[in-house]
Amino acid sequence: MKILSHFGKYVIMIFEVFKRPTKTVVLKELILKEIDDLIIGSIGITAFISLFMGAVVALQTSLNLDNPLIPKSLIGFAVRQSIILEFAPTVISIIMAGKVGSYITSSIGTMNVTEQIDALRVMGINPLNYLVFPKIVAMLFYPLLIAIIMFVGILGGYIAAVYGNLVNTQDFITGLQDTFIPYQVVYAFIKTTVFGLILATVPSYHGYYMKGGALEVGEASTTSFVWTCVAIIVVNYLLTTILL
Repeated sequence: MKILSHFGKYVIMIFEVFKRPTKTVVLKELILKEIDDLIIGSIGITAFISLFMGAVVALQTSLNLDNPLIPKSLIGFAVRQSIILEFAPTVISIIMAGKVGSYITSSIGTMNVTEQIDALRVMGINPLNYLVFPKIVAMLFYPLLIAIIMFVGILGGYIAAVYGNLVNTQDFITGLQDTFIPYQVVYAFIKTTVFGLILATVPSYHGYYMKGGALEVGEASTTSFVWTCVAIIVVNYLLTTILL
């Protein structure tokens, strides 16, 4: 029952976000700041992780190719499928739940503790629209980040496979192109868009409705990370069932 209560409160929060919008000039500045903090600021760490994960997939696939009848091009195929279908959209989103989610919860939670949210209400500003709406808009650009991650991940697999003498360039590219279905990329971007909305709203919910002081801000960030990961995993299963 407690979970249902939280879910109902979360849905109400989403509706409240779009009521009494803040002035466009102000929102524009807030959105640009959130894009810089949430998307551009995440490129470095996610690209670094993706580069090495692509390399690991290539190495592990190569180590399991014991049968000489299995073509080496399977390495490129495995890297492509792993990165596009699951690693880039899902695993990176879980990593982002730690980086971006904790940041959102702690920043809104700190404003809550220091009564800055109450000050916004006194000034006649809808705090949910002011704080959460720019984050939602910023995370709509999340698929662009994932597109970069896909490229970097496949590049990491290529570097590890080709320069590690596991396969030649032609075989790796052949594997990348083998039975490629463009819809799989569309599927990945649809998942990514939904995950982006989860990353923007679930941490905001935990930060906005937290009670207490500085210690509770840390606890809210931890709780936010857990529930964001749970939401991403459950939604991942549902979307995979529906879309594939």
